[in-house]
Parts: sequence; C-alpha cells; structure tokens
Amino acid sequence: MFANKVVIITGASSGIGADTAVEFAKLDAKLVLTGRDKNNLAKTAERCEENSPSILKPLSVSADINKEADVQRIINETIEHYNQIDVLVNNAGIMGIGSVENTSLDQYDSIFNTNVRGPYYLTMLATPHLIKSKGNIVNVSSVAGLRSFPGILAYCMSKSALDQFTRCTSLELASKGVRVNAVNPGVIETGIHLRSGVSQEDYEKYLEKCKETHAIGRTGTTQEVAGTIIFLASDTASNITGATIPVDGGRHAMCPR
Repeated sequence: MFANKVVIITGASSGIGADTAVEFAKLDAKLVLTGRDKNNLAKTAERCEENSPSILKPLSVSADINKEADVQRIINETIEHYNQIDVLVNNAGIMGIGSVENTSLDQYDSIFNTNVRGPYYLTMLATPHLIKSKGNIVNVSSVAGLRSFPGILAYCMSKSALDQFTRCTSLELASKGVRVNAVNPGVIETGIHLRSGVSQEDYEKYLEKCKETHAIGRTGTTQEVAGTIIFLASDTASNITGATIPVDGGRHAMCPR
C-alpha cells in the first residue's frame, strides 16, 4: 500500500507517533522519523526495521519542531535521502494544564509553538514536494479541538487552530491534488497527561472517570489512532479531504445529562 512512498512522522519517539511509524513500516513505507529524544527515536527506528517486509531502515532526524532550523533540516535531509515526500504526519504535540486565570504566556507560547507553529512551518516547506507527488497530510489533533473542556485552555485552543488549519489548507491544496485531514483522538494512554504535570494518583482517577466520559466505556489505544491515520493517508481515502475525524470512543458526541 505504501511501497515506494516516503512518509514523514513528527513526534515519532513515543506514543501515537512511534506506533504509527511501526504500522507504516509493516506496509513497507520509506520512513522519516523525527523527534527530540534520540534514544527513543532509535528504538522506534529499530522496531520499524524489524516490521518492514523489505527490512527498510528509516531515516531518523533528531529535531525540535519549535526550532526553525530543525524544521528546515527535516525537509532538507528527507529530500537529500529520498528525493520525494508523499505523506506528512504532523503528530508532535504537547499538553498543558491551566485555565484563563493561571495559564502563563510562557505556557501558552510553548503549547502554540509546538502544536500550531511547528506543523504550520513544516507543512509550508513540505507542500511543494507534496504537490509534486500528489501526496497528502494527516494532522494529529484532539477531541479537545472539537469540544470544550475546562482546565486545558491553551491546549484546546491550539487543537482547534490545528483543525481550522486542516480545513483551510485542504481547500487551498485540493486543486493541486493534495489532501489534508486530521484525526481527533480522545484519551489515549501515552503519558502526555503525566508530562503535562498531572500526578500519577490524579491520572489514575482520571482514567477511571474516562469509563464514563467515553461512550464505549474505555480509553483508546495508539494502534486505533494509527489505523485511522493510515486509512486517511492511503488511496482508500482518495475522496476525503478537510475532514477532522474523531477517534475517541464517542466522546465528541456526548453531553452532560
């Protein structure tokens, strides 16, 4: 399905990004893995190589999506190595806890730089190559882009911005043969909550609560998100663009009663 297709995945050193990379590897994609953690990136690359039918070794680019020079390097090294880009998966993202009363501007800037500015610039640089290959983009958003939640203000705002970015760019690039879509996961146990400052005890209580806040009665898995990303990136989704698809066990459809 993805043989001879070059797929860039940001945030590939852990969570959804790492498992999406492995699933693409199983379909013989030529992978470009980027992330900040060199050791974890190497582990993902190893898993990809082991799962690739043609034993393809991914190109690993240690990079910080917040740094313009690093974003440029991702594209430059990809073209130098493969001379094409077919799929861009904008997955790198961070979360932060805080309301309008206590979210500092530093936290706001950090979240927006990672979740919006980084994907914006990487997409801008990748677009000429995607037009050439008639490729596509999949942005990893969140149910927090579709629905409102208290206590994660900057995060919700950043993901709604990413959803609008998805829709606007899909219209701008449709006539040039490039599709742009997003997946909007619900709660996936990747550790993003713990990294955002939630304590282990509160996290466990939160996961228990998720049985009530997700219609299917549980949190999701990284493989479930990866499967949807791969579907959107494949020719099977050739008539889908500008879509923001919840992969959230029905959470987006729920309301208090």
